[in-house]
Amino acid sequence: MKSPLVVLMFMVEVLALASEAPAAGVNFSWDACTAEGGVQSKTFACNTNAGSRAAWGSFVVAAAQDSFVGVEVVINVQAQSDTLPDWWQFFNSGACRQTALSTSFDFTSAPGTTCTDPWFGLAAGGWAAYHTINTVPPVPSGLANAARIKIGAAVSSTSPLSLAAGTEYYCFRLVLTNAKTVGSGACSGCDVPVCLTLSEIKVAQLNGAVEALTQPISQNVVYWQSSGGSCGTTAPRNTTWGQIRSVLR
Repeated sequence: MKSPLVVLMFMVEVLALASEAPAAGVNFSWDACTAEGGVQSKTFACNTNAGSRAAWGSFVVAAAQDSFVGVEVVINVQAQSDTLPDWWQFFNSGACRQTALSTSFDFTSAPGTTCTDPWFGLAAGGWAAYHTINTVPPVPSGLANAARIKIGAAVSSTSPLSLAAGTEYYCFRLVLTNAKTVGSGACSGCDVPVCLTLSEIKVAQLNGAVEALTQPISQNVVYWQSSGGSCGTTAPRNTTWGQIRSVLR
């Protein structure tokens, strides 16, 4: 029969191992996965059209998934100004920087030291929507200084993948270029502070089961031209995995 001291030591070891695994949720950082040194704030002198930077989204699921096929992502954008600057107008008709924002799901060359690549280079995806006050439908908050980004990615239904609980997985990179910052045709508002909130990642399985992740593990907000500020509150709109799959076909 084991002594109470041995049992206590065993329980302490189990609790220590459990505490090392991150809770289910999402992370969002500039430059790298949050657990691999990503930063929360990014500043830019707004003095060149060359170069880019990326915000990295990642996630941890609460329960293991043996037939993972894709994600749907919601990111809310809010500027510290009365209206959304031209520099943050993308994709929509008449937008000033229509090709300045893109997504990537390729992490084959990522460090992979703490975060793990769930895609193995097999994901296909992109934009599902970029809502502003002037789109139909408009941004759910109805605010003139806000936008909502929706993106999705999926692998073939014939080759579902596996996810482990407690592992932080790379999800997407949101790539922002400096195009049209200076010179002829420049778009105003690069210097306006903006915050981006990773509000939700829906992680879907082949059978249609979806785990909606909304809680930050460490942080789900990144700042542009600021070290902090109000990002407002806009709840994600309910959508189905079938809707995002139809967009990606």
